[in-house]
Amino acid sequence: QLQASGGGLVQAGGSLRLSCASSGFSLDYNTIGWFRQAPGKEREGVSCLRRGGGTVYADSVKVRFTISRDNANNTVSLQMNSLKPEDTAVYYCARGRGSSYYLSCSVSNFGPWGQGTQVTVSS
Repeated sequence: QLQASGGGLVQAGGSLRLSCASSGFSLDYNTIGWFRQAPGKEREGVSCLRRGGGTVYADSVKVRFTISRDNANNTVSLQMNSLKPEDTAVYYCARGRGSSYYLSCSVSNFGPWGQGTQVTVSS
């Protein structure tokens, strides 16, 4: 299980950096994904960092968000710039199931789910 942190309240146009940490296994050999769930909406994929280094971004966050891996600290971060009110959600990180290097960044391919971190963007 992974732990997401770094959320908070920020004004539109601002930035936040989320961090995903594991205490039980190395993130280096896994596909790690960031997902979010807004009130009344389904959980959706935001960005994934695949085994081998490939990245995937939802169209709504391309250019604004960047996912990266820090092997020394065993974390995966999500840098979020130019935040918009519609980015408001609880953000979760999770490990991809299986060993594919081309895992689809969809909710059903990831788990288990830990506590997320709240991101609130005010207008």
